[in-house]
Amino acid sequence: MQLPQIVLASTSPYRHELLSRLGLPFETAEPGIDETIQPGESPENAALRLSEAKARAVADRFPSALVIGSDQVAYCGSELFGKPGSHDKAVEQLRALRGRTIRFFTGLCLLNAQTGRSHVAGVGTDVTFRQLSEQEIEEYLCKERPYNCAGSAKSEGLGIALVSRMVGEDPNALIGLPLIALCDMLRLEGINPLASS
Repeated sequence: MQLPQIVLASTSPYRHELLSRLGLPFETAEPGIDETIQPGESPENAALRLSEAKARAVADRFPSALVIGSDQVAYCGSELFGKPGSHDKAVEQLRALRGRTIRFFTGLCLLNAQTGRSHVAGVGTDVTFRQLSEQEIEEYLCKERPYNCAGSAKSEGLGIALVSRMVGEDPNALIGLPLIALCDMLRLEGINPLASS
């Protein structure tokens, strides 16, 4: 059976590596959308909206593809923790995160560009950070430089040493792509990763 084209609407190396684990051929495309959270929008709704917006932005270029969009928002109460972008901002974030439990909510959309049908889901992961010393924060940031990661920590790398506990349905969701939910969505579109070699 001929597999439909699969496109990951992301240029994130982390999402690329995760999707590669399924062994399905795919390509990537930059969605190029405004990722600003709208006034009054909840973090969960923002992640779901943006994951679908990313998939739809790319679908125009791949009209017969299955397009995967994903977006992650990190928050605690009403406080959002985005990608820090700089060392100083990352220090500020990790100081604010120490000793607290943060929810990383990852939105996922699989869009069939040919039929217009979309599957959207969200997966939350609660991450409790250790009481980090100033020296630990500086040493971690100098070693890993996680300035393009929400919450200033890469759980798939040395960032795991910042954490005392993680609770969630899918460890891949924390890295940026919920593979368990994605496999379910692919099956709904007729693709079984276990049978698609």
